[in-house]
Amino acid sequence: MMWSKRELRAKIEDWLMEDIGSGDITTECTIPEDEQGKGILYAKEAGIIAGLPVAELVFETVDAGLSFKTLVKEGERVEKGQAIVEVSGSVQSILSGERLALNLLQRLSGIATRTREFVDVLEGTKARVVDTRKTTPGLRLVEKYAVRIGGGHNHRYALYDAVMIKDNHIKGAGSITKAVEAARTNIPHTMKIEVECETIEQVKEALAAGADIIMLDNMSPEMMREAVALINGRAIVEASGGVTLETVRAIAETGVDVISVGALTHSVRALDISLDLNQRKR
Repeated sequence: MMWSKRELRAKIEDWLMEDIGSGDITTECTIPEDEQGKGILYAKEAGIIAGLPVAELVFETVDAGLSFKTLVKEGERVEKGQAIVEVSGSVQSILSGERLALNLLQRLSGIATRTREFVDVLEGTKARVVDTRKTTPGLRLVEKYAVRIGGGHNHRYALYDAVMIKDNHIKGAGSITKAVEAARTNIPHTMKIEVECETIEQVKEALAAGADIIMLDNMSPEMMREAVALINGRAIVEASGGVTLETVRAIAETGVDVISVGALTHSVRALDISLDLNQRKR
């Protein structure tokens, strides 16, 4: 788990306020306060389930008296029509928490499903697939968690936890060498420096400057092979830029160590999951 329960609950409380606000008018008008029942969350398509602890905390935050019973494991592949969770208790509470729980579960399961597709394509290579900072504002914590559930790995979490020198930093500093030297002077000895390179000449300069990680940005597979051979284990090699399921295997076979894929989070399609209130009782 990447978060504390307190940290995640604070986010969920904000998200519930956005959705419920001063009250769930429709539910409060149509459902008796003492109505008890059970809701079944089920998959409407096949995929990898991620976000069960998040959905559980949503319902718990709405009403601590609700019972949340998982029918599958986090990270498990489910088939169309398969039941995922049973939520039982106050019908008003179930319906008030339904949309936020589904929004998060669908989004995170979509990310995990997409990530698993990339991981499966890379099987047999040494390359690992990682995410980027191209996440939904406010959801980075849980979206990066979903990547891990799908079998992928996380890149830096935010701007504060690693140095990544990109093209505009290089322009502002004057050169790769100057940017790396300035960074090395100002960071702890425990922090790594990554440099984005678009040409073989930049790779040579980054190596000479002592970069710990070299990102090969939008290079062809042929150029990547040349760069990997040049680096020869002296730095971690990352490939990035427009990576797709169709191209990722060829990129991995160039010998790179890491492949970053923004599409894991920035344009993923949510997995279709629904809630069916199939039992009501007083």
